[in-house]
Amino acid sequence: MPKEFRHIVRMLGTDLNGTDKVVYALTHIKGIGIRMANAIVEKAGINPDERVGFLSEAEVRRLEAVAKDPVGHEIPTWLLNRRKDLRTGEDLHLLGSDLDLQVKADIDLMKAIRSWRGYRHAYGLKVRGQRTRTTGRTGKTVGVRRRRGR
Repeated sequence: MPKEFRHIVRMLGTDLNGTDKVVYALTHIKGIGIRMANAIVEKAGINPDERVGFLSEAEVRRLEAVAKDPVGHEIPTWLLNRRKDLRTGEDLHLLGSDLDLQVKADIDLMKAIRSWRGYRHAYGLKVRGQRTRTTGRTGKTVGVRRRRGR
């Protein structure tokens, strides 16, 4: 008896395409990359080649449990996206809107303490040492002016 196929599977606040393989579908959740997705699928004990639409509700809940608490399921800390949090000192893995809010809070903190990165964020400039002479320009176009009559 074949399992029922679902075209859209809701997991961790994200709609996943049921035709994708489990590992690749998990990467559509903000905060989960390919390596983390492989670790989650392995710890949950699910076949990585299976399609998301064929997963049972229990398997989806197992995947969500591992993704929400990777440290508790023995996923190495070097895979987490927020190690040694500034406030708590704990190793965390943030997903979805929690990740967006934390990144915004980090940028606001940099602006408040007037660090160099905060200054660059505040003025809308490049932050990671890229060139700014020719790229990243906004506003009025600057170009070469030609003399009249030539």
